[in-house]
Parts: sequence; C-alpha cells; structure tokens
Amino acid sequence: MTQFDYDLFVIGAGSGGVRAGRIAAKYGAKVAVAEEYRVGGTCVIRGCVPKKLLVYASRFAEEFEDAIGFGWTSEKVSFDWGALIENKDKEIDRLNKAYIRNLEAAGAELILERATIKDKHTIQLTSGRIVTAKYILIATGAAPFVPRHLPGHELAITSNEAFDLDFLPRRIVIVGGGYIAVEFAGIFAGLGVETILLLRGDQILRGFDDDIRNHLAAEMKKKGIDIRVKSDVTKIERSGDGVRITLENGDLIGAGQIMFATGRMPNTHEMGLENVGLHGNAHGAVAVNEFSQTIVENVYAVGDVTNRVNLTPVAIREGHAFADNVFGGKKIIVNHDLVPTAVFSQPELGVVGLTEAQARAKHSKIDVYKTSFRAMKHTLSGRDERTFMKLIVNTENDVVLGCHIAGEGAGEMAQLLGVALTCGATKAQFDATLAVHPTASEELVTMREKWNG
Repeated sequence: MTQFDYDLFVIGAGSGGVRAGRIAAKYGAKVAVAEEYRVGGTCVIRGCVPKKLLVYASRFAEEFEDAIGFGWTSEKVSFDWGALIENKDKEIDRLNKAYIRNLEAAGAELILERATIKDKHTIQLTSGRIVTAKYILIATGAAPFVPRHLPGHELAITSNEAFDLDFLPRRIVIVGGGYIAVEFAGIFAGLGVETILLLRGDQILRGFDDDIRNHLAAEMKKKGIDIRVKSDVTKIERSGDGVRITLENGDLIGAGQIMFATGRMPNTHEMGLENVGLHGNAHGAVAVNEFSQTIVENVYAVGDVTNRVNLTPVAIREGHAFADNVFGGKKIIVNHDLVPTAVFSQPELGVVGLTEAQARAKHSKIDVYKTSFRAMKHTLSGRDERTFMKLIVNTENDVVLGCHIAGEGAGEMAQLLGVALTCGATKAQFDATLAVHPTASEELVTMREKWNG
C-alpha cells in the first residue's frame, strides 16, 4: 500500500499531461489529472486544431477563383463567420469529450479543479481538498499575452479571443512575426479582412531559414497582406467601434481589432512552485533535465511550461517518455534536435532540420540545393504563386541536414522528410529515389544544381 493518495498527480490536462496520465495508468499507477478549464489543452481547445479549421475556411476564396481556370462556374458564393465558429465549436466539444473518455478508459481520475503545489508531495484543489502524490507532473502549458506596460493593452485581443469573435472586423492589425501571427494573418486576409502585420524585426519567422522567410513574406504580400517591419505599437485607444493604434514612428492606424501574437508565457503563475524551491526563469518556465525532471526529485514538467520546443507532438512525446521512465522502468530521452514542423501560413511551410545559417555554423562545408517553380495547378488557375524548396547537405558525408518547403502540402511533406532525416538519409539516397510524377514533391529527388554562393 502506498503512503500517498496517488502514485502520480498531473496538473494540466493538455496533450502532454493527458498522454502522461494515460500511459502511467496503463502501467498500473494510480493517477489523477487536474484541469481548471477544459480537457485537451491549448492545441485542442484554442490552438492548432481550431486554427487549422479556420485556415481551411480561409483558403476557399482562392479555391473558388482558381476553379474558373478549370472550367467551373458558379453563382456568387458567400461566407458566414457565425456558421464557421459554430461548427468549429462542435468539433472542439467532440474532441474534448474524446480526450476525457480516453483518459478515464485508461484508469486515470479526472479532477476538474485548479491545483496548486503545497509541498513536494502535497497538492491543494480549489475546493479546499488536500491530496498527496508520490510524483507530481506539471503540464500546464503556456498562454498568449499582451504587454501590460502598453497603454490601452486591455483593448487588444490574442489568439484565444480571435477564435470566438462575434463578427469579422473590416481591418485587423496583428502584432508579431512568429508562426501564430503569420498564420492568423493568412486566415483573416483569406476571409476578406484587410490585414496589417506589424513586427519589430526586419523579417517574419525569426529562427527559420532566411530563404523561406523571404519567400513567404513575398507571397503574403501578393495576397494583399501589409507587412510592416521594424514597427512597434506605443499606444492603443478606443475609436468608435474599433481602435486607434499609435506606432513608434508616430503613424496612426485605425482598425476594428488589434491582435497580439508576440509570444507565449508558461502557465506557472500562483502554482505554488516556490513552495518546493522551484522558481521559473525570466519567462516563468520550469527548468528540467533531459528526463523532464526538476531539481526536486519527484517533481517533473513537460510541454510548453518548460519552454523547450513548444509544439504539441513534442509535449506528447515528453509526456509519454516521462511515464515510460518513471513507471515503465525505461530510460528514454526525447530528441529535441530534429523536429519536423509546419507553419499553416498561405502558402504553407514544412521544415525539418537545420537552417542554412545553422548548418554553416556547425559544419565546415555544406552544399545548398534549391528550386522555385510555379506549381502545375496554377498553370490553369493563373494564380501568381510559386513553390519553394531547399535542401542543405553536409559535404563531408553527404547527409541531408535540412529541408525547407513552401507550397501546397508542405506540412505533409515535412512529416515524411522527418523520417528520412531521422534515418540519416544522404543526398545520394534522395537522388536514387524515383520521382512521383507529376507532383511538386518530386523536386525533392530531382534537385541537382548547387547554390553555394
């Protein structure tokens, strides 16, 4: 008999916490998972799932236009924002219930209350109930924020509120240059909203390969998105039914909404971390080792709350590995170095491996292969959009170090390329692979010209 109420107490029922709870319960552990909002976390409730549903919706306007080149005609079409949000909510409800069923089917107990840490084995719930656990797992994720020092910050929204607007504004200003800002710019522009993207840097998607950053920015501008670099907001004021935004250079912009997508902060506020000697870093993240273990031997953390690689599949893998290690007797370290990722911008990006700059810093000599072309679809649609692909190869051993794609289906390609790069595929093996014709992805195995400039 254990001296604790639970073998494992998980705080947060997002992707990482739910996976950890399920796997630990299947190993025979007595598990409780506490969640103060809804089961599923950011990804399911107000992140990647609803976002991609909105991305799909925003692409139809161009699809209708492109169909004309293929002989299709139709009566005038219209868009209903309310219907989209209602249908999106139905799907989120379905997924929320599925997560709950899966968690309970595994034998874990779900507690729909906020939980805080009292000491390294003790948790207090909002109801006042006190429980104990041999292990505590922090999986509370992260949340978007608006800078509190900004005058008028209360007038701004984040991605959370963007999913549930009562109506679409005629114009929106999005502040930020990361993947969330870029994706929502594409969503709103595709739905007919005049979209202005403001960022302090000199280009979107800092940390991505420079060629793909520049390519995407150019394509977004073709779609009418006004990208303003080296711009910062100094004040937001109410103006009629909308807002008036003052920029650092004194320019004024009127808009129906202003949305901030300048980063996410780990959800560690008032969690009681200090009660066990844990103190978040400058961004509030929980520091952990390669096994997701904190400096307190029985307290672990996974997912965005650790601010390592803030992606849902990474949180899931970390949660699974935690359960395998602590309750399954295994010793698994999650590899954070080779993570395929997609940006559901328009056009879409798919990336795996090193950027050119990273590869040059890490290796003495590299070869770069790249191509840009008009996809076959647009020969008849007439759309001025180009696909871009880039391969980075270690000259010494021919191993492909990075793949970067912009174009339709790029995210799907990145997943399969992730398998190849994880296996250590070489450029010669890419070249030896027969092409599937006619596809855009065949370019990945037919690129021969080096761009080593």
